[in-house]
Amino acid sequence: MEAAPAPVKTTRPKPGERRVQVLQTLAAMLETPKGEKITTAALAARLDVSEAALYRHFASKAQMFEGLIEFIEQTIFGLINQISAQDQDGVSQARAIVLMLLGFAEKNPGMTRVLTGEALVGEHERLQERMNQLLDRIEASLRQVLRLAAAQGTLPETFDANSRANLLVSYVLGRWHRFAKSGFKRSPAEGAEPQVAALLR
Repeated sequence: MEAAPAPVKTTRPKPGERRVQVLQTLAAMLETPKGEKITTAALAARLDVSEAALYRHFASKAQMFEGLIEFIEQTIFGLINQISAQDQDGVSQARAIVLMLLGFAEKNPGMTRVLTGEALVGEHERLQERMNQLLDRIEASLRQVLRLAAAQGTLPETFDANSRANLLVSYVLGRWHRFAKSGFKRSPAEGAEPQVAALLR
């Protein structure tokens, strides 16, 4: 007599895996060029789960966006720390940070809409506040390396690190916006090298 076939086991996601899947799917949905507002119903349908299942991992849609912002923060500031550790020259660090920010957007189009605040319109105001804080921290990092460059003598002592750091962040934001508005067709890093070099004189 033949043995009965073993029951097929459905593999349940490990703790934390479903949470990551939700964030990955949200980021992928943000990559649609038309940029429609994302609902939890559409997100649940894309994941083939119920909305109730989403709320087992995140208390609200705002919390899902916070998860994306945490990923952005950890990645960007991890890379800024790497740049600072690998290169002692202040001007080189500033250039590398700006180009990294443009490259990050190109590799993560959906995240670009979070960085520009476009995806956060109509969401909880604390999300935009957190993005503003992230931009302030980026500006502070650039201010620090520009002051280092002035102390090293690669920039004039009269160089205004505050206004130049602000200008660099404004440049990056403009590039991010253009990338998102082009439906992610125009590379944010296109022609950036000479422009960044001009901003660091």
